[in-house]
Amino acid sequence: MTVTFEPAGRAAATDTRTPIQPLWEDASAASDDVRGLGMPAELERRYGGGLLVPLRSDRPTVVANFVSTLDGIVALWGGDLSGGGLVSGFHEPDRFVMGLLRAIADVVVVGAGTLRGSRTGRWTPDSVHPHSAAATAAWRAELGLSANPTTVIVTGSGDIPVRHPGLTDPDVPVVIATTPAGARRLAAMPLAPNVTVEPVGDGETVGGEDLVDLGRRLGARLILTEGGPHLLGELIRADLLDELFLTVAPQLVGRAGAGRLGLVEGLGLAPADSPWHDLTSIRKSRDHLFLRYRRRDTARETRES
Repeated sequence: MTVTFEPAGRAAATDTRTPIQPLWEDASAASDDVRGLGMPAELERRYGGGLLVPLRSDRPTVVANFVSTLDGIVALWGGDLSGGGLVSGFHEPDRFVMGLLRAIADVVVVGAGTLRGSRTGRWTPDSVHPHSAAATAAWRAELGLSANPTTVIVTGSGDIPVRHPGLTDPDVPVVIATTPAGARRLAAMPLAPNVTVEPVGDGETVGGEDLVDLGRRLGARLILTEGGPHLLGELIRADLLDELFLTVAPQLVGRAGAGRLGLVEGLGLAPADSPWHDLTSIRKSRDHLFLRYRRRDTARETRES
């Protein structure tokens, strides 16, 4: 079953902010166990409907949120730099959707490169969209969630700026997921009281399975990752990405000589081994598209074929 929406009505047209227009949604993708019920009316009106994420019973659900150019670039400069604002053109509706996803997440995961690339970043709903802060706080309370999601910073080496604002807010719990070697390095650093270090795995890097296992130990049912593309590659390598929220910005930037990064880096799967995803929602705001994809249930396809 699919649902097609009419153009945004009077409420959206009179909103001084850029409206978000629902175009299409797969209403058959419902689940009995979901996160996102009780969405405040003002957020639901702005988003053009509810935001429900199915929860898994066997492990935490993993959702990614990225913004990309038309030619697939998510980071404009070298490394995993957090170029989301530049890529989206600092489009306010994109930040609104980021805030919604953070509002329903137990954990927000970012890589060390994204941390370094965002000098003032905090990975909380209010920091990305202050206008919605009261509503998202009320939503989290309605869901029985803590005031802020836990920020999980992923670093293999432990070489991160420990006085970064994203690690020092006493109201935001922070967990640094690192290797044993990284943990030894961090043990000598002046970490804020709200920060804990979790050695995971026994290698030189932090893998996708390590992150999901950590999320389970933290009691998370919904993990949100916002970057970078190498971290997303590790989750896809382990086939642990359940949903992708992708904003497509209407610009072309190219790659030549710029060290720019695509949505997935550090991974090259053969077509026969690559995971397929089903499109479940389309929204637009001016010329930006908001796409939502869910990992295709290939086992179900096999049973029904």
